[in-house]
Amino acid sequence: MPDRLIIKGGRDVEGEMDVRGSKNAATPMIAATLLAEEGVSKISNLPLIADVYKMISLIESVGAKVEWVGEREITVDATDISPESLDQKLVAQMRSSILVMGPLMARFGKLSIRHPGGCLIGARSIDTHLNGLESLGVKIEVEEFGATETHDSGETKKAHIYHLEADSLKGGEVVLDEFSVTGTENLLMAASLADGSVVIRIAAAEPHVQNLAVFLNKMGAEIEFLGANSYLVKGKKKLSGADHAVIPDYLEAGTFIIMGLASGGKLRVKNVPVDHLSLVLSKLKKFGGNLRITSESTVEVGGGRLQIDKIQAMPYPGIPTDLQSPLGVLATQAEGLTLIHDPMYEGRLKYLEELNKMGAEIVMCDPHRAIINGPSKLHGTKLDPLDLRSGAALIIAGIIAEGTTIIKDVSQADRGYEEIDKRLREVGIDIKRIKE
Repeated sequence: MPDRLIIKGGRDVEGEMDVRGSKNAATPMIAATLLAEEGVSKISNLPLIADVYKMISLIESVGAKVEWVGEREITVDATDISPESLDQKLVAQMRSSILVMGPLMARFGKLSIRHPGGCLIGARSIDTHLNGLESLGVKIEVEEFGATETHDSGETKKAHIYHLEADSLKGGEVVLDEFSVTGTENLLMAASLADGSVVIRIAAAEPHVQNLAVFLNKMGAEIEFLGANSYLVKGKKKLSGADHAVIPDYLEAGTFIIMGLASGGKLRVKNVPVDHLSLVLSKLKKFGGNLRITSESTVEVGGGRLQIDKIQAMPYPGIPTDLQSPLGVLATQAEGLTLIHDPMYEGRLKYLEELNKMGAEIVMCDPHRAIINGPSKLHGTKLDPLDLRSGAALIIAGIIAEGTTIIKDVSQADRGYEEIDKRLREVGIDIKRIKE
């Protein structure tokens, strides 16, 4: 049984919260250490969360030697690894496990890997990854095996495994099928050891993607961001270990800022990568939120009279889909109608059904659009988060609701928010974890 959270709502948030390292920067960086044929890599400012621990276990399964040398710092020696020993059960548990595909294929030219697991937010094909690698000369076969399993879309199918092989990765132009973050990251890692230059177009440009490119360049790669969502990668014969720090998590920062606006009180959020949240912060001010940027990395939040016309999730630098669900909770406290549109995943709005259980007035138009009529008094009840970001959003809902809210599975939030219950208690929230 997963741990639960018990939240007694209605208390003002008061105090300071520090933003930790980015989950979405840490996991690809850990995977990228597998590219180093010599030397040791050092990664610092790691968030101490479930997905980071699982990714470390995954690279250890192929023989990487990982040592914790500080509270948030590891060294990785990947000079002697074998892709044949990849823990396929662990791959099936975590979406970001797909990130080992690029580096292992680039270094060894042969890999078998299961379809990755992940959040229940709708169909999440890995075709962008596979098609991109095929453009580099990789041959791919798909094998069904074993009993049936439930995929991200909720559809039950037989488990399947991908067999990839290439004599070498060739240069050329790769046009991705969509602005896929992990697809772009896999292609950047794979192309770093390609024979010749690779231009990647329709690529993601999120801060954590560009942070990965910086780390790869420290390892000896030659990657240039061309603008217009394109990268130029000049392939090298080999890469070496390097040192790098994980950037602060702009998604965690945005979540805490939105929480402060929704719950009232006075909250100071520190270590905020303000430049990564330009549009989000601008929109929150236009919505009527009282927030003030007091330094390059500190934002003070204090409620406000909110009116939100539309929340449109888009690729970076647009409103991140990962902040759409906290914004949806915020919209329940705004005056009038708010249209939410998230075109990326057809399951991303399922958390709104949980908000309706709390007394929100929300009409689902289709899997990608909903209309919220606010403000609503939310009432505590039992809630069931289906993914990482809805887990955080429902915690915010519990904070602002009257009465007691039970989050039935905190493991989703634990994947991306370090010690979330402890940190919320420090700013005045009545929240406790029930361990099962």
